[in-house]
Amino acid sequence: MEKQIKKFQNEVSFVSITIATLIITFLFLQTPKTCIPPSALQKPHLRFPNSTCDSTPRHYLPLSKKNARLWSSKSWMTQVSSFTQFFTQLYQNGLLKNHSKVLCVSAGAGHDVMALSKMGLKNVIGVELIESLPLVSRANPHNLPFFDGAFDVAFTGHLMAALYPLRNAEEMERTVRNGGVCVVVVDECGEEEVKEIVRLFRRSQLLSFSDGTLNGRRVTRIIMRKKSF
Repeated sequence: MEKQIKKFQNEVSFVSITIATLIITFLFLQTPKTCIPPSALQKPHLRFPNSTCDSTPRHYLPLSKKNARLWSSKSWMTQVSSFTQFFTQLYQNGLLKNHSKVLCVSAGAGHDVMALSKMGLKNVIGVELIESLPLVSRANPHNLPFFDGAFDVAFTGHLMAALYPLRNAEEMERTVRNGGVCVVVVDECGEEEVKEIVRLFRRSQLLSFSDGTLNGRRVTRIIMRKKSF
């Protein structure tokens, strides 16, 4: 009796292994549903990978070529032109000079940095949480990696989007020399809102504020001079 039971168990095991092997083989030969089979791709899509699971190495585009493509786009040139017009006003007012050391805080992709460089300024640094080389380096706007008084001008167009605007303002002031200026751009606002922003800069006094346009949006430009003690 025991021999018959053992024989039956062996037969069941053999059948189970056979079925499992067939299932695994079938699954291995099938194209996953998450993949696009090559036969589904028609011209002009033949330039795409054979399937979404294709591991063929992609063409690597050097950073210099990526930047060249980006900087030649209409959108990029339009935004740089807008910043150029904005900074030209500061240049005419004597707040910016060719030898000025300028820090652009929360500079994004670097439109403001490029505009200043094209104007002839040689010492312009842009910082952002995510770098966009070669124009913008990675740094925390709430903890800037620069010495006290290292710059003549600090500029930001994203103060009110900062996680801690007060801390951001303190760092801008700290890195600007006594007598230097902090320039802030915010969405167009009234005098009371301007006063609230100026209060964030505890070591500076308001020089002027005015409304204008930057990158197609209405903004208010606030200029403050750091006090000399």
